[in-house]
Amino acid sequence: MAGIKDVAAEAGVSVATVSRVLNGHPSVSQEARTRVLAAVEALGYRPNAVARSLRTAQTRTLGLVISDVLNPYFTELARFVEEEARALGYSVIIGNADERPELQDHHIRTLIDRRIDGLLVSPADGGTPLIRDVALSGTPMVFVDRWIPGIDVPVVRADGTGAVRDLVAHLHGLGHRRLAIIAGPAATTTGDERVAAFRDALRELGIALPRSYIGQGDFQAASGRRATERFLDLAEPPQVVFAADNLMALGALDAIRARGLRVPDDIGLAAFDDIPWFVHTDPPITAVAQPAADLARAAVRALADRIEGRAPQSVTLPARLVVRRSCGEAAPNERSDR
Repeated sequence: MAGIKDVAAEAGVSVATVSRVLNGHPSVSQEARTRVLAAVEALGYRPNAVARSLRTAQTRTLGLVISDVLNPYFTELARFVEEEARALGYSVIIGNADERPELQDHHIRTLIDRRIDGLLVSPADGGTPLIRDVALSGTPMVFVDRWIPGIDVPVVRADGTGAVRDLVAHLHGLGHRRLAIIAGPAATTTGDERVAAFRDALRELGIALPRSYIGQGDFQAASGRRATERFLDLAEPPQVVFAADNLMALGALDAIRARGLRVPDDIGLAAFDDIPWFVHTDPPITAVAQPAADLARAAVRALADRIEGRAPQSVTLPARLVVRRSCGEAAPNERSDR
């Protein structure tokens, strides 16, 4: 097996230059970098990650604990985290909390035992003692999408307040007044924030949000189905159901179709977290979209800054409304503004 000295000889450079190239050091000329990478490829050289970690006290590995790998939004987020981490010279180990705090803690312990350099977490609840201990221990950590108030950790998230306000104004403009929401867990910041944004937007338009129009969900499809079934059993069902995440929207759609009803003819449906398959439903679903790629890149960069001794700032990016046809909107060829 080729070693680093073989690569140096093949490229005609010093061992130190090879090391700098492999570690992404900016001081190497482009010509030398090209020769080293060509030699690495020709010789099939693979750095010994274990030996490197012992020398540098770093493993060049990040941990990512996401709330639910089956949620397309988090799947997309994980993809872009891995992509950005790779560009910065890191590998990523992913743990799926499945919206369960105890499973989240299991993954965090496992990742720390494997000597990761830093941790990205989308908390599954309002904060376990372990997460607080990890933050206090000095382990580089960044919260992404969700966060835990009171813990001094950079947060990279989307602010959906403006987009939810735009959605409510859009629904109001379509003539809808009876608007219901399927909320996420109140223990999560996103669950609480989205309900508050929805209620405030309704209040600005002089519309009340009755308790009967708030369905408690858990960011899982089954809870969206149960909440929608309860809405449909009301003496005066809502005209539109707004699901506070995409999986609950899927459950809501199942419940509506199970009653033999059609979207949007019988009831409208909108969702938080736009995902690719929303454009393929009949009709396509109106949704609030979060910038998953930008969030992932910002989170990885913030964590890399922490690892390398810099002090990153929290990042908040705007979500946006994507109008389709699930709330009674006109088809594109029927709109007056086409």
